[in-house]
Amino acid sequence: MQNVIHRNADVLVIGAGMAGLSAATALQKAGRQTLVLDKGKRIGGRMATRSVGGARFDHGAQFVTARDPRFAALLDAAQIAGVAVEWCRGFTPEADGHKRWRGAPGMSSLAGYGTEGLEIVQEKQVAALSQGVDHWLIRMTDGEIYSAGAIILTAPVPQSLLLLEAGGVLLDPALKTRLLAIQYERCLAVMAVLNGPSRLPAPGGFAPTQGPIAWVADNQLKGISPEPAVTIHATDAFSVAQWDQDRDETARVLLAAAEEWLGVGIQSFQIHGWRYSKPKQTDPHRCAVVNRSPPLILAGDAFGGPRVEGAALSGLAAAGAVIHADGPFLNL
Repeated sequence: MQNVIHRNADVLVIGAGMAGLSAATALQKAGRQTLVLDKGKRIGGRMATRSVGGARFDHGAQFVTARDPRFAALLDAAQIAGVAVEWCRGFTPEADGHKRWRGAPGMSSLAGYGTEGLEIVQEKQVAALSQGVDHWLIRMTDGEIYSAGAIILTAPVPQSLLLLEAGGVLLDPALKTRLLAIQYERCLAVMAVLNGPSRLPAPGGFAPTQGPIAWVADNQLKGISPEPAVTIHATDAFSVAQWDQDRDETARVLLAAAEEWLGVGIQSFQIHGWRYSKPKQTDPHRCAVVNRSPPLILAGDAFGGPRVEGAALSGLAAAGAVIHADGPFLNL
């Protein structure tokens, strides 16, 4: 029995993290009929906020900064809308004075800012991409088929390469070499509800210089959790070593290592694994043009820099590459 095309789109964006949402928002403003597919239950990707009872955690990206005027303008607008709040201007007495922004009430709220009206289909996982004469076919793991005139693919690069390989999409050798060079850190993130306030001083974030912990944050001091709650990020080395071990036992090891900053008992904890936490190195271009006609563009923080701002700018560059696909080639 032949698969039936479930639906068509002018542009299909795969991934509802910051890069995908930025791209889709820009395309929608340009008048392009755009559909976003994401395998998760919530938008935002690594801009993730989770509630456990009365406690709230940012357990992925912890804050955002702005260096580019376009992203700074977005944060200013988000602040006016009440979904972005300045957290601090540094985490040590020698603070650098550069603004760190948080989402309100959490990072996922900031990720969703400005996406009203976007059509986002969640809990849909892509199995393969294949090229038609003037369009792309997107096969889902549940057997559904989507068709699109252009695709922006914002999954982590190793996952994107697997999707292209599964559909028989051939890459330019030089581009393939560039993409294969991109590797990511892993991060095990522990979310712990505490019996009382932690020992962390304001503003509530600390990056140890040794041991298994890369970051510990007090979400109550940060201003997002009504109850005492901490987020602990493990280092890449520790996360890789413990990735396949018992997660609860690994969480207990990290909680023990954080005891000097916690100082109180733990009511409950959860642990989450970020397989693609952040890129170890980035591509020099804002996005990667895999195919000009029909357009297929790769975007994400691996192209714009390992920060939320970089992912957003990469998404904007990818949207521009689609909009101007028939124009002169731009080295994005």
